[in-house]
Amino acid sequence: MAVMEAAVKLREQGIDVVDFGPGEPDLPTPENIKQAGIKAIQANFTKYTPIGGIKDLRKAIVEKHNRDFASRYDIAQCFANIGGKHAIFNIFSAIIDEGDDVIIPTPYWVSFGDIARYVGANVIFCNTKESEGFRLTADLLQKSLTPKTRLVVVNSPNNPSGAVLDDDEFVKITRLCKERDVLVLSDECYSHFLYDGRKPFSIASYQDLKSHIIIAGSLSKTYSMTGWRIGYVLGATDLIDAISKLQSHSTSNPVSIAQKAAIEALTGPQSSVGEMLEIYAKRRKFVLDRLRAIPGVKCAEPGGAFYAYPNISVAFGKSGIKNSLDFSAKLLDKAHVAVTPGEAFGTSDHVRMSYAASMEQLEKGLNRMAEFMAAL
Repeated sequence: MAVMEAAVKLREQGIDVVDFGPGEPDLPTPENIKQAGIKAIQANFTKYTPIGGIKDLRKAIVEKHNRDFASRYDIAQCFANIGGKHAIFNIFSAIIDEGDDVIIPTPYWVSFGDIARYVGANVIFCNTKESEGFRLTADLLQKSLTPKTRLVVVNSPNNPSGAVLDDDEFVKITRLCKERDVLVLSDECYSHFLYDGRKPFSIASYQDLKSHIIIAGSLSKTYSMTGWRIGYVLGATDLIDAISKLQSHSTSNPVSIAQKAAIEALTGPQSSVGEMLEIYAKRRKFVLDRLRAIPGVKCAEPGGAFYAYPNISVAFGKSGIKNSLDFSAKLLDKAHVAVTPGEAFGTSDHVRMSYAASMEQLEKGLNRMAEFMAAL
């Protein structure tokens, strides 16, 4: 948000800013989904609904998840929220007691740590290795587990790094957690955006592990529905009941119109997902090639999502740049390119660049970035 605000201020001055900051698809919501929302308005479907979403929406969520992953959830194990972030906030609020340990691998999505702190958790950051593509392993996790660990957060594909866990390693991590009676929160926000022919995966497909798995999902990225605000939780019925009580006294139901649009997204044609992935794959290759052509810049290959997370520490010690915060501020000021500093995600040598932007913008921004670094 801070990056976006700074970019907006420059644009208000008439300056052409290339913005790689937003974690949002630049592609429109598919037409059939928009029309479903319009029909809902015309049918006056504009009143309160059940707190966790109408039955048809929850049915669509669990059936789609089962088709994709053979997860076998039922409607009583599903709850719709106002976006994926809200789903995660409700999960933390429902299961974490003050003083519980929550393990979050770095780099991490910016809200994980702050939500954990808000509910009184003790946050333990588990540092993954850039040389291993920022992928969490069971061995790394084991070193961070404590007797007070209540929850481990896994975000694969990862925001900001694009790292994707090996399926077998994800199973090892979850088996380790089950042995220690620790819950695993799997954030599946980017689960359908995987590259090089890799198939989407959910740890919930392992029935013997489901007692210790909580799924947080979202339609925002998969269907380019960020503003519609529909997310969901899949988990044990006691968790769903607790979230229902919490949500009934906070936000109440997700927007009625958006629920109808979400049903169409989940049950209608899925061709838009593959089309978006194809576009992102081309952009990913272009961005990686251009970043790696900048002397001294390294970038672990993102296996999913739509972010690159280059290591720009080669710039440190030049022109007063000490860390990625300084780098991002100077890049915006001098080259008019907006990126998100790695400090937001738990590292200081990197910046996050979203390639959910047009090829024209990507080329312009990367040209500016290369010129900026050459001039340091």
